[in-house]
Amino acid sequence: MALHIHEAWILLFVLPGLVTPAAINHEDYPADEGDQTSSNDNLIFDDYRGKGCVDDSGFVYKLGERFFPGHSNCPCVCTEDGPVCDQPECPKIHPKCTKVEHNGCCPECKEVKNFCEYHGKNYKILEEFKPSPCEWCRCEPNNEVHCVVADCAVPECVNPVYEPEQCCPVCKNGPNCFAGTTIIPAGIEVKVDDCNICHCHNGDWWKPAQCSKRECQGKQAL
Repeated sequence: MALHIHEAWILLFVLPGLVTPAAINHEDYPADEGDQTSSNDNLIFDDYRGKGCVDDSGFVYKLGERFFPGHSNCPCVCTEDGPVCDQPECPKIHPKCTKVEHNGCCPECKEVKNFCEYHGKNYKILEEFKPSPCEWCRCEPNNEVHCVVADCAVPECVNPVYEPEQCCPVCKNGPNCFAGTTIIPAGIEVKVDDCNICHCHNGDWWKPAQCSKRECQGKQAL
């Protein structure tokens, strides 16, 4: 009897060493419910369809309740088919707007450049300038340039000249007209040759001179 007891104690000491971790089948020991949840990558959310609506932050709204899905969204009404949102006609953003904010239902321009661009140059608001001798321009508050072109009167001569920094031509020698190919001053009769005396039309400087024949000087008597 003593021999059998001794052999039983030996088996108790030997058996634990024979059982290795690989011999344990994990399928025989189901994991706790918490461990199963942590190992599942597909999170399950509550289905609010037909019951309510959820905004960007996860807040739930009841059917018929008005809410904003996000900070830059238009207001919506929660329905059984989901949010029904307003679609307003937003004002157009200025083409020269340099800063647009989307913190509401419609985008809003917060900054417009305070200068005008014209032919590669920048001008301040309300600044006046002359890009050419015949143009007068101003930078308007809407960042657009408005120009007026000078309307020159018809010169009173047939040989006007353009002076530097002047828009319209000037008659440096006063009014005149053509008598044939000769330029004669206006206001007086001019003998253009031995037989013709001419004068310019009064006010019609672009018309040829009126000429009349006189007794030719230098004509030898018979």
